[in-house]
Amino acid sequence: MTKTRVIGLDIGTTHVRAAELEFGNGGPSLTARPRLVRLGVAQLPPGAVREGEVVERQTVGSAIKRLWTEQKFSHKNVVLGIGNQRVVVRDLDLPAMPIAQVRSSLPFQVADLIPVAVDDAILDYLPTGVRQSEGGDVMQGLLVAATKDTVTANTAAVEVAGLRPVIVDLSAFALSRAMARGEALEHTVAVVDVGARVTTVAVVARGVPRMIRMLPSGGQDVTEAVAAALQIPLDQAEIAKRGIGVGFATAPEHERAAEQITTVVSALIEAIRNTMVYYASSHPGAGVEHVMLTGGGSQLPGLGQYLSTATRLPVSAGQPLDNLDVERHAASPRLVEEQYTLAIALGLAMGAAA
Repeated sequence: MTKTRVIGLDIGTTHVRAAELEFGNGGPSLTARPRLVRLGVAQLPPGAVREGEVVERQTVGSAIKRLWTEQKFSHKNVVLGIGNQRVVVRDLDLPAMPIAQVRSSLPFQVADLIPVAVDDAILDYLPTGVRQSEGGDVMQGLLVAATKDTVTANTAAVEVAGLRPVIVDLSAFALSRAMARGEALEHTVAVVDVGARVTTVAVVARGVPRMIRMLPSGGQDVTEAVAAALQIPLDQAEIAKRGIGVGFATAPEHERAAEQITTVVSALIEAIRNTMVYYASSHPGAGVEHVMLTGGGSQLPGLGQYLSTATRLPVSAGQPLDNLDVERHAASPRLVEEQYTLAIALGLAMGAAA
């Protein structure tokens, strides 16, 4: 049986993560069970990536190159993820037509829908369904518009490492593929990925992304609030925030920090809740049934309960490895414990031929 290996590369604010998946004949699909054959994580210095965009290409490129040398990935073709405030995702209905024709017509269709000039954007379209109207079939879908600068900055860092970015994919779509599998294919779920600076919300109905929101807040904002409240360095604040959590009783010396955590987290939770409410109002009787938390910032103690209370929905920790087989040499004692950080890299690999 022919086998295909695909590598997903996730460039985050604090880490670079790469996952190599092996697929059987037919490649990635929502029902196939891929095998994780290699995995690598490299830490990035502060400031190398800001708001999801590479600003120090050589630094990031060197980190990726070391990752390839250490983990011995089988090839240099990668699926690269992007996702920040300079990527716009909008609902867009169009007359039903072949997808190639849709994509070629986008520059003429979306000038009034995006906040940047069409010439400065890279456009794509993900069909999500078809509905009938008096004028004929209408294609429903999601418009994706990314600024060329954002894409160029990240692909340039990959090329500095000697790799080839063969596909650039939206990180939110990768989350959808990694998490909306198995039993989740029968339901409407929301995957909430709390990164360092950006929180991505992907609402997925029966395996199909229906709404994407990228919120400009994440775990690093909480860390900085704690550092300012306690007058301590960021590395100590990262440890302190996990000890304090959100919604718990705390020692008197940590009360100021606890207040700051609550302030930052409350604003983020409200934005996530509003996303769920908006989706429910737009899809009567078919709202979100379950929330899955991923990303490094999702590990703040109490966050899941806080989100569950605010949304009145069950919330669970995302476990993308449940949908994979893992090669023995790729396994590590910390792999299962830290899988919540791997969903984007895994989902990028899953989408290469989807």
